[in-house]
Amino acid sequence: MELWHVLNRGVEKRNVVLDDQDRFRFIHDLFVFNDTSPAQNIAQPRREVFDFSYQREELVRIHAFCLMSNHYHLLLSEKIAGGMPRFLQKLNMGYTKYFNERRGRTGTLWQGKTKKILIENDAHYLYIPYYIHLNPLDYTMPEWREGRVKDVHRALRELEMYRWSSHQDYIGTHNFPAVTHRTVVGELLGSPSHYQKEIAQIIKDSNLATASSLIE
Repeated sequence: MELWHVLNRGVEKRNVVLDDQDRFRFIHDLFVFNDTSPAQNIAQPRREVFDFSYQREELVRIHAFCLMSNHYHLLLSEKIAGGMPRFLQKLNMGYTKYFNERRGRTGTLWQGKTKKILIENDAHYLYIPYYIHLNPLDYTMPEWREGRVKDVHRALRELEMYRWSSHQDYIGTHNFPAVTHRTVVGELLGSPSHYQKEIAQIIKDSNLATASSLIE
């Protein structure tokens, strides 16, 4: 099974989500567009409620994700041949249509082609789920990227309060559990308590900047 780190940014690094309605919509789209069939319901979702009333055939497995204001990160593997480009096309085009209609705008929302990075070495494989989940610290503790966080407990609390990633589901708090397949990465991360200890250690690590260079 090949794992891919997938990311895309707003055109000119503009924000692609402006409020919680947009954020819920993007998470909803991660679920709904991950299907060989056309989207069953493109209406605005009610929080994290998803429709399980029909048989789904997923295009990809979403192992981890993080939605930021102007970009997203996904950790994906294909479930069917050609599933990843189909999923990304549906996701990017579908969310753009929603965003443009809601805001009365036209034109592209994303900055070029979606970037796809194959996970080819052990260091990248071991670090990537943590890196994806650490991104929200950019808002409040950007020094995490240089390994200069002084209050690790505060950093962990910030991550626990951030809803728009799969971090909460990996620490045992059901957030958007239907979106992700957590078995493969869960085996790497271990129990929720072990995962918490490891992510705390990574935040403390003075070599974090070097490790981050593997990712983007």
